[in-house]
Formats: sequence, structure tokens, C-alpha cells
Amino acid sequence: MLTILGFVMIATFLVLIMTKKMSPIAALVLIPALFCVLVGQGAKLGDYVIEGVGDLAPTAAMLMFAIVYFGVMIDVGLFDPIVRGILRFCKADPMRIVVGTALLASIVSLDGDGSTTFMITVSAMYPLYKRLKMSLVVLTGVAATANGVMNTLPWGGPTARAATALKVDATDIFVPMIPALAVGLLAVFLLSYVLGLRERKRLGTLTLDAVLEPVTETVLVEAGGGSGGKGTARSGGGSGSSAGGVSYEKGADSKGSDAEEPADDEEFKGLDPNRSTLRPRLYWFNAGLTLVLLTAMIMQLMPIPVLFLLGAALALTVNFPSMKDQRARIAAHADNVLNVSGMVFAAAVFTGVLTGTGMVEHMADWLVGAVPEGMGPHMGIVAGLLSLPLTYFMSNDGFYFGVLPVLAEAGAAHGVSPLEVARASIVGQPLHMSSPLVPAVYVLVGMAKVEFGDHTRFTVKWAVLTSLVVLAAAILFGTI
Repeated sequence: MLTILGFVMIATFLVLIMTKKMSPIAALVLIPALFCVLVGQGAKLGDYVIEGVGDLAPTAAMLMFAIVYFGVMIDVGLFDPIVRGILRFCKADPMRIVVGTALLASIVSLDGDGSTTFMITVSAMYPLYKRLKMSLVVLTGVAATANGVMNTLPWGGPTARAATALKVDATDIFVPMIPALAVGLLAVFLLSYVLGLRERKRLGTLTLDAVLEPVTETVLVEAGGGSGGKGTARSGGGSGSSAGGVSYEKGADSKGSDAEEPADDEEFKGLDPNRSTLRPRLYWFNAGLTLVLLTAMIMQLMPIPVLFLLGAALALTVNFPSMKDQRARIAAHADNVLNVSGMVFAAAVFTGVLTGTGMVEHMADWLVGAVPEGMGPHMGIVAGLLSLPLTYFMSNDGFYFGVLPVLAEAGAAHGVSPLEVARASIVGQPLHMSSPLVPAVYVLVGMAKVEFGDHTRFTVKWAVLTSLVVLAAAILFGTI
């Protein structure tokens, strides 16, 4: 009976969030609470939730302060020279432009937010694609696949969800996967090189001056405000640009049909070279702080939540000494912080009920019986392969909170550690980032004016290949 109720609870949760009848946070709380009552354990619901919240508090803290830290780094201009350098590297060569797209998307993905990555990448690269008449699905496909690999960072979402669902340390999942993910990122750069050569053969090259002439449909973005990726569509004549910086405008009709139309008084958020939050005199301090932070994380000198807590506090204090400015920066990123941390704490209800009532154990027993005996010891590989279709056709919330615990329990019955299953579960992220269930992908195709169907047809095959490369590399390195 518990087996059936467990699968029904997961199915109900998936259907409600995929059909957008409920938000993920509401579904994570209300659906398991209802099923906890149905199995006759409603009196223990409080115990399950409190225990789950205690387990998930470090993960929530990590995500909260990582979002604040990287948000501040974008605000103060840490990535601006990178954008300008990539534009200089690209010149008017289609091959360089595509490789530069992959490089820029990978670097900006360090902030862990797909919408921010796509806004910055499209804002910088779109005018070059437009001027050279390059294929815009190459822009969206390369950016989405690169971001999918980088989305596995502990503060990016999937790794934190896997750690949350299985109650393991995100560092223990991510650090051993770094070599395999590096191979995956190299595969993205190789893909971008091949696609760039194809575009070069089709188009040839232009002079840089010709490319940087004003265009009428481009995008101007600013940094530091919220996560929705919306903003004021600025109409009028396009402004000039130079290889040292980008300043473009966007016509009123430039949104793609798959993107939500922004209100006239809203403004795209990303990189504006004239924004007031820039701190050029503190650039090397911010770069050094970020390098030290990432190095300490990889070396596991301190828990990741503590590192980002200290880093965010230091970055705010040094870059914005005024209390008013600090409050403004925190408020600018509060939307992302609240959504992500709220999701993590809401997940305490779902995972607590699934585990506390015994549902996950019964479902795992059933799944163990369904898996051929010869495949049991290879549950890590099975989980990796399943992560491709499952994370594409369902949200990360549904997969990591609904399916992954069952796979982990099934693997444990055959001696496969939950950590191995958790590592395998993140290999499908390059494909997931082009899923129709990912809101950020609509920011990407909308700003690039690409039909979602065209993006899907072009990107899926390359994203699947990249995911399989990551899985193969993980197997080769003995991580899975």
C-alpha cells in the first residue's frame, strides 16, 4: 500500500507542477502533508518537517549567500572585462564568435543563475550574430549547453537538490565530478569550434568595423535587479559600439513568440557599461576574492555555506560601505534568494514525509525487484542514463525530490552508495537546460528572437551528446 501511495504522491506532485496548477514550493509542502495524513501518520508530520529543516539548513544557507555573492560580483563589474575581451577575440570571424559564445556563457554561469547567464550572453553576442547573419540557433544552442554543464555547480541548483534529497554534502557530489564535467565543457568548446567552422564556411568573414556599425535591433541590459529577465524595451536608433564595450538598443518588436512580453516600463537586467554599481578601483580585489573563494571550496578548507557567507559579507562591506547601498544590493537579489531558499525548506516536507512514512523504502524495494539482477551493481550508470529523459520531461524539483531518492534506495540495496547515484544524476543537465520546463530558456530564445521549436530541434542532439560525454568521462575516471 505504501508503495502505491508513494508513486501516486510523486505522480501528483509532478502533474501539478508540470501543468502549473501549483508552484513547486506549494506542491512540495501541501501534497506530502496530504499523503502523510492519508497513510495515517499525520500526527508525526511536524517531526518529519523539523528534522528535514535541520538537515537542509546548510544547503539553504549556501544557496542564499552564493546568489548574493555572485550577484554583487556582476553588479560591481567583475565580468565586464571578460565580456570586452571576448568581443575583441571574436573580431568578425564566425568561428571565434561561436567559441566566444561558449566561453562567455561558461564564465557567467558561475553565478548559478541561468536567466542572468542568458541575458548577459545574448546581450553581448546577439549584435555580432545579427550583423554577420549567423544562425541564431547556434547562439542559443551553444549558450544553453554550456550553461547546462556549468549548472552542476553546487550553488547552481541540481547538485544542491541532489544533496538535499539524499541528505549528503554537496561538496562530496561535485568535487569528484570536476574532471568529468571539465571533459564535458571541453566537448562544448569542441562543438562550438565545429559549428563555428561551419558558419565561417557558409558566411566567410567581415572586417570588425563593418560588424560594429549600428544595428536597429539589439539589446541593452543592466545589472543587479531581480531574476525575471524582464525590462524596458528601449526603442529608437541603435547606438554605436566598440570592441571595448557594448551598448546596444532593442526595437519594440524584438521579443520572440515564446517569450513573455515585458511591460513597457520594465527593464532588462544584465550588463550596462554605465551602471552606478561599478567599482573599477576594486576590480582586482573582487577577482582575487572570487579566486580564493573557489579555491577554498575545491580544497574543502571550510564548508561551502561558511565560505559563501564570509565571501558575501566581505564583498558587500568592501564594495558598498554605505548601509543604504548594502541594503539596495541585497534587495536587488532578494527575489532569487527567497525563491531558492524557500524551495529548499519546502523540500524538507516532501523528503521528510517520503522517508519518514516508509514510502521511499517500499518503492525502492519494488524498484529493486524490477531492475534486472545484473544491472543492480550498475545503478549509478542507470541513474545517469535515466537523468537525460527524466530531467528533460520533468522539472529538476520533480526528478531530484521525487525520483532520485527511489533510485538511491534501489542502488543501496545492491551496494551502490547514494553519493554515486547523486553524481550520476547531474549528468543530464546539459539537456535539461533546453527543456520546455526551464523558465530561463524562454529568456534565451526570446532575447535571441529564436522560435522555441527551432531551438529544440537544433540543440537536443548536441545536448544529449554532451551529457553522454560527461557520463562516459565519469565512468572512465571511476567517479561513477
